[in-house]
Amino acid sequence: MVSVFDLQGNPKGSVELSEVFSEAIRDDLIRRAVIAENTLKLQPQGHYILAGMNTTARYYGTMSSYRSGRHMGIAIRPRQKLGGGVQGQVRRIPSSVKGKRAHPHKIEKTLIERMNRKEYQKALRSSIAATANKDYVKVQMALPLVVTNEIESIRKTKDLLKVISALKLSGDLEKSKSPQIRKGLRRLAARRHFRKSLLFIVNEDKGLTRAARNIPGVDACTVGDLRAGILAPGGVPGRATLWSESAMKSITAGIEKLSLM
Repeated sequence: MVSVFDLQGNPKGSVELSEVFSEAIRDDLIRRAVIAENTLKLQPQGHYILAGMNTTARYYGTMSSYRSGRHMGIAIRPRQKLGGGVQGQVRRIPSSVKGKRAHPHKIEKTLIERMNRKEYQKALRSSIAATANKDYVKVQMALPLVVTNEIESIRKTKDLLKVISALKLSGDLEKSKSPQIRKGLRRLAARRHFRKSLLFIVNEDKGLTRAARNIPGVDACTVGDLRAGILAPGGVPGRATLWSESAMKSITAGIEKLSLM
């Protein structure tokens, strides 16, 4: 059994703990599941097969004396035909202006990393079990955190902040206050992101997701929308998670219906 708290942070009852929380935590499976989810967002890209080739340029070889460029002090490359035997600029090759791309995207490339359904469900159970493990989640309250179903009806951000403060979870929001600049070339566009903090899981969304989306780093979802990337952002298990009472009761049946594809 685990205690259930009201919106003021006072114990109001108890609920039976789901067997999912006794699952062994497999960091390797969780990481694989998150990577497999991320590959589903990749867009297959291709190229126009005649890109850079729509030109009058032609390569004549090294043995031809006419138009070949031999003994003319110019490189033997495919050049434009400008009329009257005049050779124009180099085209078609990747090193030329308006030439074709050296290594274009290939639509045959395999982008999606697949994962067995049972493995994915085991990764979900492992990531859920990590949310109730003190070695992974550093909060003052007892784990897992369960609140009455009244939290599903919260529609305003200020009301949700009061609940977070009453449950002594405001300290977990500190790491999400200052935005981080993403690495790589995206930093040139000043693309920023907030570190993930609290996660609210409910059985039925009655406005909680709208209230949570205005708080940096805070997410809210239903049991049917659970994914490994939500429970373990970046493949790192142990996100501080708050459950509604009805979500705790339906979590076991909900996982059996989830699949990666």
